Amino acid sequence: MERLKVLVVDDEERMRKLISDFLKLKDFDVIEAGDGDEAVDRFFSDKDIALIILDVMMPKMNGWDVLKTIREHSKVPVIMLTARSEEQDELKGFEYGADEYISKPFSPKILVARVEAILRRSGMNQEDVINIGGIEVDKSAHSVKIDGAEVELSFKEYELLVYFIENKGIALSREKILNNVWNYDYFGDARTIDTHVKKLRAKMGTKGDYIKTVWGMGYKFEA
Repeated sequence: MERLKVLVVDDEERMRKLISDFLKLKDFDVIEAGDGDEAVDRFFSDKDIALIILDVMMPKMNGWDVLKTIREHSKVPVIMLTARSEEQDELKGFEYGADEYISKPFSPKILVARVEAILRRSGMNQEDVINIGGIEVDKSAHSVKIDGAEVELSFKEYELLVYFIENKGIALSREKILNNVWNYDYFGDARTIDTHVKKLRAKMGTKGDYIKTVWGMGYKFEA
């Protein structure tokens, strides 16, 4: 099987080497960049990058600007790294389209486990095509069509929609959604998931009404 390629972006060489060594142990190909400008150049010159690990505080171009630049052209999964753990920073990362957010210091093994989980979920059940209420989800193409028209979703919005559909008719708490879609225990503010649901509903148009709010608990998908 072809080895998946990960772009590691951090201005600290020691940190890049640490992350790269652990990824290589798990048979990933690794590309490194030492600042934001180099990260953007590497990403657009190498078309088959499967995931990006991106530090926030960097010279020339910070991680937020790199993320915004990449999100204008790609839905590639992005894990943000930061020395800060303020809630507003974390919400900002998700608002800009980050898929995971990890505060330093962290365990390299946990970071690699999250990389594997994101890539596994993005490619799982690849032969499945789900059709429900005018929504078609093609897991092999990682695409969504509503009434025949393709809808551009971010990586997390796509995962959220698939999770809702696969659990249709079931009231899902915010905690359960976060633990399954983000795949780790998340202790941040519930606004994180509410922000994603709001964006997803908007992109789904009238079909956004399928995502019902369960007051005081979470959400339920009913087509």
